[in-house]
Amino acid sequence: MKKTFQTIKEVVKDNWLYITFMTIFIFASFYPVNYFIIIGGGISNIGNRVEVKDAYEEKGSLNISYVTELDGTLLTYGLSYLIPSWETQEISKYTYTSNESIKEIEFRDNLDLDVSSSNAIYYAYTLANKPIELTSTKYYVYATFEGYDTNLKVGDQLIEINGKKLEQDFKFKEEIDKFNVGDTIKIKLIRNNKEEVIDAPIFKSNKDGSKIIGIYLQSLNEYKTDPKVNIEFAKDEAGPSGGLITALSIYNKLTKKDITHGLTIAGTGTMEADGSIGPIGGVEYKLKGASKKADIFLVPEGENYEEAKAIKQKKGYKIKIIPVSSLEDAIEKLNKLEKDDK
Repeated sequence: MKKTFQTIKEVVKDNWLYITFMTIFIFASFYPVNYFIIIGGGISNIGNRVEVKDAYEEKGSLNISYVTELDGTLLTYGLSYLIPSWETQEISKYTYTSNESIKEIEFRDNLDLDVSSSNAIYYAYTLANKPIELTSTKYYVYATFEGYDTNLKVGDQLIEINGKKLEQDFKFKEEIDKFNVGDTIKIKLIRNNKEEVIDAPIFKSNKDGSKIIGIYLQSLNEYKTDPKVNIEFAKDEAGPSGGLITALSIYNKLTKKDITHGLTIAGTGTMEADGSIGPIGGVEYKLKGASKKADIFLVPEGENYEEAKAIKQKKGYKIKIIPVSSLEDAIEKLNKLEKDDK
């Protein structure tokens, strides 16, 4: 035993510099900081994720524009000061309350993806005149309000309020308004895959005096379609900004006329419940990634388009930028393209 200890001591003495470096490196690699690190962007063919039975073929491609993001650690945060193209974003920009966790932010990003994809399915089938039927609506706690002591948590799926099921077109605010401030209602929910019943007090909003239970609620619609559609995103893909391209891909697989015209089309924008295309972040990175491989870049009209146009001029990108306001608007503009329209 004494000999073994002596051997270890000698190894440490001879390699103390390397051991010290590796200890610091490992610590810095895993110790979290309150930042995300943006390291670049690119495009990815949405056709590999969207499957429609008996789909029409497309000669070109429709591509999601994405931003590559790393979790912030001491190491990645330090590297952001050494690598000019890396950018830091404070986690607080993604949170609704001061004590939100990374897990809650990730849940919200995944829910945003599901909601945007659900809207994409609805509008793609509607514009393609294909059968679609709403089968269910689920309600989730999207975020909690700062300053209200609620028992509800981000990620909770609400099932009943005082025995009333939260079904399609449930009037949440009307139900809450039936109670008085200070009353407690019973909410049945699913949390961590288990059903629970919790007490939720009614608060008076500090903002407008309305009755609230201290949460933002998000609904998610599920549909039955003909033909059937299946969308499979990778585990590291989240957020709503792929909604526009997802909708265009579904529509293109449902209709005979190919809206790609053999071109490589990239784009970004949320698919909102009213059919409009919502604004996104990270335009600079998404446009940079698209400019390397795509002929066309679709972007929400307004501020996002103006930013993209200014970046294109500054960087000298050759890609054609098209502003869109809705799915119907995007389809109309793509239908006017020609194969040599670059």
